[in-house]
Amino acid sequence: MLWSARVLGIAWAVPNTLIGLVAGAVGMPFGARPEWSPRDFAVVFHRWPWGPGGAITFGNSILHTGDTLESECVTYEHRAGRTQHPRIRLGDHERAHVYQYMVLGPLFLPVYLLCGGVSVRNPFERAADRYALTGKGWWPGG
Repeated sequence: MLWSARVLGIAWAVPNTLIGLVAGAVGMPFGARPEWSPRDFAVVFHRWPWGPGGAITFGNSILHTGDTLESECVTYEHRAGRTQHPRIRLGDHERAHVYQYMVLGPLFLPVYLLCGGVSVRNPFERAADRYALTGKGWWPGG
C-alpha cells in the first residue's frame, strides 16, 4: 500500500519534477552533477551553479548548490531569531518538501507561494524544519 501511494505521489508530482530536471540539466554544463537519492526520493543536482546557496525542491528533484545534502543548516525560525534550534540536515528538510509535492502535485507551487514563499511565515517551511528536527510532521499542522 505504501509503495503504491509513493508511486502515485511521484506521478502526481511529475509536472514539478520536470521543472527541476530541466533546470538541473541546464546547470550541468556549468558543473551541476545529478545523483539519484533513494533516501530523499529525488534526483539531486549537486553543485547547481546559481542561487544564494542551499537547495530548492521541485517535485522529486532537488537543485543543490553544495556537494552533499548531508550538510547542516539552521531552521527558518532559528535564522529569523524566533527560537534556538540545533542544526538540521539539509536533505531532511528538502525530503519533507518532496513529500509535500507528492501530496499536492501541480498545486504545490501556487499553494506554497500563497502561504508566503521562502520565509519563516510559510507553514510548509516550518513543517519541513520540524520534520528535519524530529523525523515527524512533514505536513503543515501535522
